[in-house]
Amino acid sequence: MDLPDIVNMYFDADSCNDTDALSETFAPDAVVEDEGARHQGVVAILRWWVAAKKAASYVAEPLESTVDGDKALVRAKVSGRFPGSPVTLTYSFTIKDGRIARLEIQ
Repeated sequence: MDLPDIVNMYFDADSCNDTDALSETFAPDAVVEDEGARHQGVVAILRWWVAAKKAASYVAEPLESTVDGDKALVRAKVSGRFPGSPVTLTYSFTIKDGRIARLEIQ
């Protein structure tokens, strides 16, 4: 699958539960939108991510991707401890200066 390196790094860090590596993928003022909530800045993003991992023990497996300039759309199978698992979600990344500036998960 052809993904920007930073997106591959995000999914690798996520699958290894590596907080430090995950924090390196985001721009300092990055925004994540997930489940109707907005998380801005690396500290807030890490709090969201740690809470989601603890609550659902999920694993995200990229299935397919589309890259257009600074945007990458990734459909991923997400499995974990939550109702309806597994589900297929779309991760919409915006890349700026080699880091993730925005991530929307739907």
